[in-house]
Amino acid sequence: MPTISTTDGTQIFYKDWGTGRPVVFSHGWPLTADAWDNQLELVASYGYRAIAHDRRGHGRSGQTWDGNDLNTYADDLAELMDALDLRQVTLVGHSTGGGEVTRYMGRHGTSRVATAVLRGAIPPLMLKTAANPDGTPIDAFDAMRVNLRADRSQFYRDLSVPFYGVNRDGADVSQGIRDAFWLMSMTVGLKPAYDCIKAFSETDLTEDLQKIDVPVLISHGDDDQIVPIQAAALKSAALVKDATLKVVPGAPHGLVGRFEQDFNDDLLSFLKS
Repeated sequence: MPTISTTDGTQIFYKDWGTGRPVVFSHGWPLTADAWDNQLELVASYGYRAIAHDRRGHGRSGQTWDGNDLNTYADDLAELMDALDLRQVTLVGHSTGGGEVTRYMGRHGTSRVATAVLRGAIPPLMLKTAANPDGTPIDAFDAMRVNLRADRSQFYRDLSVPFYGVNRDGADVSQGIRDAFWLMSMTVGLKPAYDCIKAFSETDLTEDLQKIDVPVLISHGDDDQIVPIQAAALKSAALVKDATLKVVPGAPHGLVGRFEQDFNDDLLSFLKS
């Protein structure tokens, strides 16, 4: 399996398909690079170089006790891009992956980046605070931590319901998709998974968004039950200098069915623009 070794010795697994201008994908929590397989195959088929890595603690990458935070995730992404000498990159991040690529640009700049795509992404801040009243109360994240530790297998099975909007009228989500979600989630170490809840919910990415100086497509479903749009995309679009906001009616958090196809079309159009 292709890996890089970071400065702290962590092995980071990555996929590298096709040739051409690079498109680098960062996955959501609690998944792996496999969540992007459809998009990796798609863009590689259209003449791009498609790359996705397993975040540390997830999948085939090393499960570290420490470093399960957005700064380290962004640094790992930087080391991957440096090791592969990627330039004129389009960064694509979903959910926590959107926070990762945002922190990367805020922390490491955009000298290697041409454009970026944030889909259902966590920025600027998920947590409800006095300054962020549209956010999600801390009690919801505390409950996630309790349930994760108590029975992570059942927790992940239950989480797939709001993730893909299975609980909505007319939802067309196969058991196979939910099984794949569970399987990927179970490869994540318990400690990294637990720590990542704090990372994705409590990290304020406002300043990072304000530093971004490349075009960004911000795509978000208006029925996202995991990262509600009011505290996420609607605010991010106002903070990024060159942002295009696409609100997807009825779309859940996860890419599934017709919503995935719509995203694929938008992604290809954005890459060609």
